[in-house]
Amino acid sequence: MNCVAAGFKATGKMWHPAFLFLAAFLSLSHAMPRLRPMSDDMVNYINKINTTWKAGHNFHNVDYSYVQRLCGTVLKGPKLPIMVQFAGDLKLPVEFDAREQWPTCPTLKEIRDQGSCGSCWAFGATEAMSDRICIHSNAKVSVEISAEDLLTCCDDCGMGCNGGYPAAAWDYWTNEGLVSGGLYDSHIGCRPYTIAPCEHHVNGSRPPCTGEGGGTPECVKSCESGFTPSYKKDKHFGKTAYNVLEDEKEIQAELFKNGPVEGAFTVYEDFPLYKSGVYQHVSGHALGGHAIKILGWGVEDGVPYWLCANSWNTDWGDNGFFKILRGSDHCGIESEIVAGIPK
Repeated sequence: MNCVAAGFKATGKMWHPAFLFLAAFLSLSHAMPRLRPMSDDMVNYINKINTTWKAGHNFHNVDYSYVQRLCGTVLKGPKLPIMVQFAGDLKLPVEFDAREQWPTCPTLKEIRDQGSCGSCWAFGATEAMSDRICIHSNAKVSVEISAEDLLTCCDDCGMGCNGGYPAAAWDYWTNEGLVSGGLYDSHIGCRPYTIAPCEHHVNGSRPPCTGEGGGTPECVKSCESGFTPSYKKDKHFGKTAYNVLEDEKEIQAELFKNGPVEGAFTVYEDFPLYKSGVYQHVSGHALGGHAIKILGWGVEDGVPYWLCANSWNTDWGDNGFFKILRGSDHCGIESEIVAGIPK
């Protein structure tokens, strides 16, 4: 079932406006034109049908193979034990944004860039781990956990830049630990990211975006020159790692109590064109699995959403962030939630 059909569910008591739109859309889907990915035609089609989001060009001078490569998460992979929060006893707000709930944790506001590498599985994990270390230390510890360390050293996590498993990433954090490391060329932390961001636009200072990419960097168990403490002493560990029940209220309770989580979903050809609003799939074929950080929820123009941070730099989407339809496992967004508690 594609994620249009997955989103077409009754809420139990009444049809939500978002689902009514989907019902109308499904009735027309057989006649939907096959549009070239990332084309003006696809942008115009999405905006013309007046769905719940607006499309535009985020990648102006980019090989299509580059965008395909970004989707490096293997969906329906190995799972961790499921944590149940018993959310029925918790009074949850209508809207929640972790950036506002924990304003003294700077990583909550950060958007990273995975470069020409299918390392989203490592980014979604290390972003949420960084946030949770700060949250659970009452902002006494603020650290950027290294996506480089996870990407290159976790043998059981998958295939590095060619894809990986979010659950295995969190399991590695609890068993082996991860060092610190900031963005490319930041010289922050023990092992900063070594894959350069590429240029999404026609004119810019970054190298062009292609689907080639290099191979996965080597696992180097030492810190960059001048950094102290040592690699071994810089390790940060998780105490527990778990999957969250595929249930809207359970995911909300996990976010509300413990901070951002890693989620994953099926990316379709229309998603790279997202600019604003609440994303739901309306056009194009599947590109692959993609992992992101979920940091909140809300309602926009009557449509419920999850608030997410992507790892495609700040010139993608809404300054690097996006909203996606909540409550119907749209594109599988609610079925692949992973989290953990720091030591």
